[in-house]
Amino acid sequence: MVAVLNLVYPVDLTSAATVSGIRSEQVRFSPGASSAVIKGTLKGDGDVDYVVPAGAGQTLAVTLKKTNPQNYFNIIPPDGSMALFVGQSGNDFKGVLPGDGNYTVRVYLMRPAARRNETSNYTLTVSVTGKPLKATPASKDALIPGTPFHASTSIVCELSIDPKIRNCEAFVIRRGFDGTATVVAHWPDGMKRSILFVKGRPVTSDAQTLLTGTKKGRLTIVSIGTDERYEIPDELIFGG
Repeated sequence: MVAVLNLVYPVDLTSAATVSGIRSEQVRFSPGASSAVIKGTLKGDGDVDYVVPAGAGQTLAVTLKKTNPQNYFNIIPPDGSMALFVGQSGNDFKGVLPGDGNYTVRVYLMRPAARRNETSNYTLTVSVTGKPLKATPASKDALIPGTPFHASTSIVCELSIDPKIRNCEAFVIRRGFDGTATVVAHWPDGMKRSILFVKGRPVTSDAQTLLTGTKKGRLTIVSIGTDERYEIPDELIFGG
């Protein structure tokens, strides 16, 4: 992982109302900066989304200091299907990102505190460090028309809560020809899971739990915690 810079830089925030009614602010780092300190106040159910653009392979770090112990933050990946981090597990997050896009840091009060219309003054420190792993351009590896993906295939995927073996549609964004790629598995129920491979090895995902990878012939078996399992063929990651 890339170390987070200790320097504090000003941040340019552009506010916009979201469809859900949650206030949204785009985080823009100053030229040459990789971190920002944001100060704000929550009251009741007035959640705030801080939208942070980042790329696969970069490290996102977020720290929250607050005056109300019921004040937390979640991190929502670009596809928004499930939280990458849930704040009740701590006031700090640091992790390598599996894909490209806008990551949302949602600052909020827990429901009981929100119902009591409590307030919290908070300081949110956000940094994005490291170079992104750029997608291979279409001129070198053709894309599926109308998508950012280079290829797709059906893979075996399993959930521990329902041991029935399923077939998921897996899409890939290749970031070279050495097995560096983002694989996005689409479950039949609409759930998505992004997994980043670096030189053929799975290194991170957009799940809250750790992943492990083992080789079985030309398959990489990716397990995320004890709940999820994926069988990903080399041909999808490396191409050819």
